[in-house]
Amino acid sequence: MEADVIDTLNASTAAVRLHHVHHVNPEHHGSGFLAMNCMRQNRQLCDVSLQAGSDVILAHKVVLASCSAYFLAMFNCDMSEKNKSSITMHDVDSSALQLLVDFAYTGEILISEDNVQVLLPVASLLQVESVREACCKFLLRQLHPSNCLGIRSFADAHSCDELHRKSHKYALQNFQEVALTEEFLLLPFCEVRDLIASDQLNVVSEEVVYKSIVTWIRHDSATRERYLGKLLLHVRLPLTGRDFLLAQVADEPLLQSSGEGKDLLIEAMKYHLLPEQRNNMVSVRTTHRKPEGLRPYLFAIGGGSLFAIHCECEYYNPRTDRWSPIASTSHRRSRAGVAGVGRLVYAVGGYDGSKDLSSVECYNPLNNKWSPVPPMGTKRSCLGVASLNGLLYVAGGYDGASCLNSVERYDPLVSTWTSVIAMETRRRYCRMGVLDGSIYAVGGYDGVNYVSSVERLDPREGKWQQMPHMINRRSSCGVAALDGMLYVVGGNDGSLCMCSVERFDPAKGTWEAMASMHTRRTTHEVVEAEGYLYAIGGNDGSSSLSTVERYDPRHNKWMLVTSMNLRRSSIGATVLECQNLERILSSDGA
Repeated sequence: MEADVIDTLNASTAAVRLHHVHHVNPEHHGSGFLAMNCMRQNRQLCDVSLQAGSDVILAHKVVLASCSAYFLAMFNCDMSEKNKSSITMHDVDSSALQLLVDFAYTGEILISEDNVQVLLPVASLLQVESVREACCKFLLRQLHPSNCLGIRSFADAHSCDELHRKSHKYALQNFQEVALTEEFLLLPFCEVRDLIASDQLNVVSEEVVYKSIVTWIRHDSATRERYLGKLLLHVRLPLTGRDFLLAQVADEPLLQSSGEGKDLLIEAMKYHLLPEQRNNMVSVRTTHRKPEGLRPYLFAIGGGSLFAIHCECEYYNPRTDRWSPIASTSHRRSRAGVAGVGRLVYAVGGYDGSKDLSSVECYNPLNNKWSPVPPMGTKRSCLGVASLNGLLYVAGGYDGASCLNSVERYDPLVSTWTSVIAMETRRRYCRMGVLDGSIYAVGGYDGVNYVSSVERLDPREGKWQQMPHMINRRSSCGVAALDGMLYVVGGNDGSLCMCSVERFDPAKGTWEAMASMHTRRTTHEVVEAEGYLYAIGGNDGSSSLSTVERYDPRHNKWMLVTSMNLRRSSIGATVLECQNLERILSSDGA
C-alpha cells in the first residue's frame, strides 16, 4: 500500500514538471520599444517635453534615461529638472536633439555630411556614446586634404581624442596637399609651427616646407611677418639644394628683416660649403624626417648571369619575404656600386659588357623612375661605395687599365663630384662599410695580391688610417655594420670562394670568426635591415646565384629566405626606407 502511494506521488511530480516551460520572446525588447515609440508619436503616457529653441519634443523619461547617461543623471539625482515635466535644453540644436530622441526609441540614426557637425556635439553633451563614436567614424571616412585641419579642430573642441589624433596624422601624411588649402592659410601660428616641427611630416623635400611657411606669412604679412624666424627654426634648410637656397631663400624679401632667418640661412650655407665637417653639424635641421610608415626595403640592382648583364632590378620586403620587380636601370650594370642616400638609390659606374662606366643614375621609389646623375671623374667598375652624412663616397675599383686607390665624393645638394684623399692601397673588388661616423675600405685585389688589409677614413680628419688586418684575405666580399660591429662575409681569397664570416670590434680592435653562411659567395652584397644581415646573390665559384641568406646576430645563425627572381653575380644592393612600396608601385602600374 505504501509503495502505491509513493508511485502515485512521483507520477504527480513528473506531471507537474512537464507543465513548467521557460518561455523567451526574442522580439520582446524590440516590440516593447516599438510600442513606446508609437505611444510617443500618439502623445500617450509621455511625461517630459524637451524645449530646444522653438521646438518641443515629447518623450518618456525612462526611455531617455536608458539611452543617455546625461538624462539618467538628470532624472535620478537632486537636480532641479528631476521632477519637471518640461525641460529647456540650452544651446542645443533642435534637429540633432530630435534625431537622438528618435534613436533612443529605435536604435537607428542616419548620419550625413549635412548633420554630423550638429549631431556630434549634442551626442557628446547627452553622452550617447554609440552615436558619438559613429559620428567620429563617419568623419574619419570623410578625411581629405581640404578638410582634415577643420575636422582636427572640430575633434579637439569636442574632446574626440581618436578623431583628433587620426586627423592630425592625416594632415602630416598629406602635408604637401594640405599646405595648398584655405584651411592651412587660416591656421594660427602655433598650429603651423607644430605641423612643420613634426619629425613625421611627410614631404618630398624641405623646399615644400619652406614654401608653405612663406605662403602662410604672405597671406597676412602685416601680422605674421614677425613669425618667420620662429618658423624657419623648424625648416631643415641645410637639406635643401644650394640653387634653391641662393635663388629663393637668400633673395626672399621677408628674410631681410629677420635676424633669426639670416642666421639659419648662414647655417645652411656652411653645411653646403663644408661637407667634410657635416659630422660636427648634426642637429634636427640636418636630419631627414621620419614620417610614420617608413619601412626598410632591400634593392637588388643589375649584376649578371652566364653571358648576360642585367639592367633589370627588384626589391625585397623583409616583412612579406617577397621579391618584386621595379623599373630597370638606363644602362646595363655589373660590378657597379649601389648605395642609398636620403630617399634615393644610386647606381654608380660598373661594367656594361664592353666597357667600364663613369655614368651614374638614381632611383626614386615615389615615381618608380631612374634619372641621370652627373658622372664620376673616373671610370670605375668593381668599386667600393658608401653613404655618410648625405654624401656618396666611391673608392678604388678598375678603370679598364689598372686598379685604383682614388676616392671621389658626390654631394646631392649641389650635384657635384669632388676628389677626396686617396686610399693608401689600390683596391679592386673592395667593399666599404660605415661605422661610428667613419668609412672602412675592406680587402680587395691590389693588382698582384688578394689582400686582408683594412683602412679607415674619418671625413673630419681627412686622412686614411690603417686598421688591423682581417683574419683572411678577401676580395669581392660583403661588408655591413650591425650592432656596432663591422661584418665581413664571404669573398675570394685568391684560390677559393668562401662562406666564412668575421667581424671587427672597434672597441677591442680585433677580428673574430662568426658562423659561416650555407653557401660560398663572392661578388655578392651584404646589407643590414631591421637588425639582420642579408647576403644577396653573387657567385659560388661555378655559377651565379639568386639565393639570399639572412643572419640573426642573437643566435649567430644564417637561414635561407626567398630567392631573387634573377641570378645575379657582381650585384649591387642597398637598403632604403620607403612608405608602402607595394602600394606606390601598384598605383604606378609597375
